[in-house]
Amino acid sequence: MDVKEKLALLNRNIEEIVPAEDLEKLLKEKKQPVAYIGMACTGKIHIGYFIPLIKIKDFLAAGFKFKILLADLHAHLDNQKTPFDLLDKRVDYYKSAMEGMLLAVGADTTNLEFVKGSDFQLKPDYSRDLLRMSALNTLTRTKRAAAGVVRFGEDPKLSGFIYPIMQALDEEYLEVDCQYGGIDQRKILMFARENLPKLGYKPRIEIMTPILPGLTGDKMSASVENSKIDINADKKTIQKLLNKAYCPEGEVEKNGVLAFAKHVIFAILKDTKENFTINRPEKWGGNLVFKTYEELENAYTKKELHPMDLKAGMAEELDKLIDPVRKHFKGKEKLIEEAFP
Repeated sequence: MDVKEKLALLNRNIEEIVPAEDLEKLLKEKKQPVAYIGMACTGKIHIGYFIPLIKIKDFLAAGFKFKILLADLHAHLDNQKTPFDLLDKRVDYYKSAMEGMLLAVGADTTNLEFVKGSDFQLKPDYSRDLLRMSALNTLTRTKRAAAGVVRFGEDPKLSGFIYPIMQALDEEYLEVDCQYGGIDQRKILMFARENLPKLGYKPRIEIMTPILPGLTGDKMSASVENSKIDINADKKTIQKLLNKAYCPEGEVEKNGVLAFAKHVIFAILKDTKENFTINRPEKWGGNLVFKTYEELENAYTKKELHPMDLKAGMAEELDKLIDPVRKHFKGKEKLIEEAFP
């Protein structure tokens, strides 16, 4: 795969790359670049996580070594979303879930590494740099950086202000060329680019993908029950939640069903060179076959595809996608119970 092909792969379904020109330069100069994503081990993993997992697959296919940071300390710093005594259990759950999801999307995990945050974030050099960067930033600056990610509330805890400082330092201590995250992380990623040079470290390339709308029309969230589908949900649950999903006829805006089709289903189908088929009785016009997402969206906006038919087709595709994850978790029910008692 040449540089042009790698760039095309890395740029698909991307919201922003900062700075974009540095990515091409990196691919030309380094045989095996290194990238990472931080996953705060908080709530149960839902189908929205397929977006980053598919992008990780792209990084690996483009010749990167990729690190998944299982950010246990971050999970506690964010308003104690994960109690301290459950951090290890949540880390185990997240690692297992992501292994299953990478299997489901067909990723080659030869050059993938899982790293637990507390394994390096409690070491003396890291703590020293945490204090150094803290002295360079105000509460206002760190709060602005973390506002899209951390839950502050009316009387914010000190831990939330430490969060973006640690995320910036992670880039240096994980020895990566790029950090990858959702567009909701943008302010923290720019904070990292601004602050690492102040400590004598190089700024990294920041790569961001869109955030998947939830089934209710807002951001998909583990804390909003009807907005998401867990990654080990059974077929009946998938159908039930999709049937309730916000999916107004002919409308694309805030349509989580269409967004999932675009960023997940068609990304996978493109690699497998398969089509998206919606099965319908002949009396309702027969089956519909779509080769690209653009074809699907066009039919939907023209109201040639009814929301219930779209939901039925998506339920079938999602059930197939989740099946390897369900099988991966078979016999590991205790792991989930212990992580979320």
